[in-house]
Amino acid sequence: MDNGLPNLPCAPLTADSARSLVDSIDAFLFDCDGVIWKGDKLIEGVPETMEMLRKMGKKLVFVTNNSRKSRRQYSKKFRSLGLEVTEEEIFTSSFAAAMFLKLNNFPPEKKVYVVGEDGILEELKLAGFECFGGPEDGKKTIALEADFYFEHDKSVGAVIVGLDQYFNYYKMQYARTCISENPNCLFIATNRDPTGHMTSAQEWPGAGTMVAAVSCSVQKEPIVVGKPSGFLMDFLLKSFNLETSRMCMVGDRLDTDILFGQNTGCKTLLVLTGCTTLSELQDASNNIHPNVYTNSLYDLVGLLQK
Repeated sequence: MDNGLPNLPCAPLTADSARSLVDSIDAFLFDCDGVIWKGDKLIEGVPETMEMLRKMGKKLVFVTNNSRKSRRQYSKKFRSLGLEVTEEEIFTSSFAAAMFLKLNNFPPEKKVYVVGEDGILEELKLAGFECFGGPEDGKKTIALEADFYFEHDKSVGAVIVGLDQYFNYYKMQYARTCISENPNCLFIATNRDPTGHMTSAQEWPGAGTMVAAVSCSVQKEPIVVGKPSGFLMDFLLKSFNLETSRMCMVGDRLDTDILFGQNTGCKTLLVLTGCTTLSELQDASNNIHPNVYTNSLYDLVGLLQK
């Protein structure tokens, strides 16, 4: 046992381990897609679980790889679902991308090209960077005619690739040309999630598919700022006076959420309301094991009342 938690892989959450977990944690870090909601549909029991944990004095932080929205836009989404969550409690991969540039003294005279949506554009503008691309370029096309030369802005110093429902050949070529032809142009990925619950009905291709397309075209690996990279944790530790050993990462993906928690020294809780199934978790080929797992976040309420 480690702080009352089972040390065996794939241990189900029980009344005893739920109490031990909550007693050993000051802050819960929640993924959003597949944990709090699916698409625009709230997962059952989430409001009750959040209310219980807040009453117990726990800090709640929401850490999402989904870059489609900014922190402001996510706060608005939480409110639309009846949950009061402030911008300061939300850490997104779009925010992380903007902060990466800021911390690394990205030249103010350089521009940023975005393969992604409004969340990335808004966070970049709030951070003071000049950017373009995004949904607007989803309307553009290319005619592959003889001797056609693709013009691009040579002042672009970074390309950021995130989830993009408007992804097309034009954007891929613009990103490829900037990264390949502009000296020292940064290639940044918000995350490499292969799929995600963009709607409540089913999974959809994730940002990792767009990142893979650009990466293949330039034969170069990106700088990843979202989970499982520890970059987001740097901001959490600066914002809250907490120790990672007193945090628990709650997520539905093994290769991002749970690995992020393990990489940064957090305890980990996998919920089965999103991408990962119990059979995938228990498969012999899986080598990423959370401290505990449970069917849904709401199980915490019932187990702690036993």
